[in-house]
Amino acid sequence: MGRMHADEAEIDVPLVRRLVAAQFPQWAELPVEPFPSSGTMNAVYRLGDHLSVRLPRLPGGVADIAKEQRWLPRLAPLLPVAVPEVLDAGAPSADFPWPWSVSRWIAGANPKEGGLTEPEALAGDLAEFVGAMRRIGLPDGPAAYRAGPLAESDAATREAIGRLGGLIDQAAATAVWEAAVRAPRWAGPPVWVHSDLMPGNLLVTEGRLAGVIDFATMGLGDPASDLIPAWNLLTPAAREVFRAALGADDATWVRGRGRALSMALIQLPYYLRTNPAIAANARHVIDAVLADAGTADARTAGAGTAGAEPAGAISGEPLG
Repeated sequence: MGRMHADEAEIDVPLVRRLVAAQFPQWAELPVEPFPSSGTMNAVYRLGDHLSVRLPRLPGGVADIAKEQRWLPRLAPLLPVAVPEVLDAGAPSADFPWPWSVSRWIAGANPKEGGLTEPEALAGDLAEFVGAMRRIGLPDGPAAYRAGPLAESDAATREAIGRLGGLIDQAAATAVWEAAVRAPRWAGPPVWVHSDLMPGNLLVTEGRLAGVIDFATMGLGDPASDLIPAWNLLTPAAREVFRAALGADDATWVRGRGRALSMALIQLPYYLRTNPAIAANARHVIDAVLADAGTADARTAGAGTAGAEPAGAISGEPLG
């Protein structure tokens, strides 16, 4: 993955080799290879066959490394699939000014929207993981990123809709977003959420969930934030399995759909030319959300709307 941000750090294989050799000589002879992750805040390198090195790309990602180092060992025993096991913490140095981590490698591949082999079984696995996160009772957790009231993202979401003229149905996207913002807020106590369950943060083997990575956004917040795989990955039938397994009420479902849409709308113009995987998934999410909302509206309206086309799909033309 090339540079995505104006203030991104220069990270390459020679740098990672120097860092490992200087701080962890026991691993100095292991080969280092860049890993083609779609992650936007951290760079990932393979270190031998069983380890990985994770380094923040941006100053804004520095606190995330420390958060993972603190909380992942506590969360891991409470979750049904593998999560990163931090083996050692790299310190800032003259070569690299920020902390970084060496973790155990988790086998698996990222699932691909439209290419799932066991979509309904995977939906059940994802619901099991999300449910396990919600049941975590560890005190003093951090506030999750992107898991507060949707109104906090209103300005950024509307700006993104404005930038996507000619590429999406702006009126349909605005209507879905406004419905999500109007939905009742979460009235219960905040729960533990991952808050970034993008396909690039999921690992599957033989179609089933094997691991979840990148916990930089984890913390306490609205459980709706962990519903986003319903639209960024799952088929319509699997989406219903996922919802039923979690028992999501209408308000929570609408907020989750709005969160998925907001993320995609903001990601698409920003990563259109720098992160093909994120941009492609954003296009998929917008189509899925607008179609899903259109179907829900048709059900509500009754037979009078039978046969109506789903709310506007994305044009195949690139942004100008």
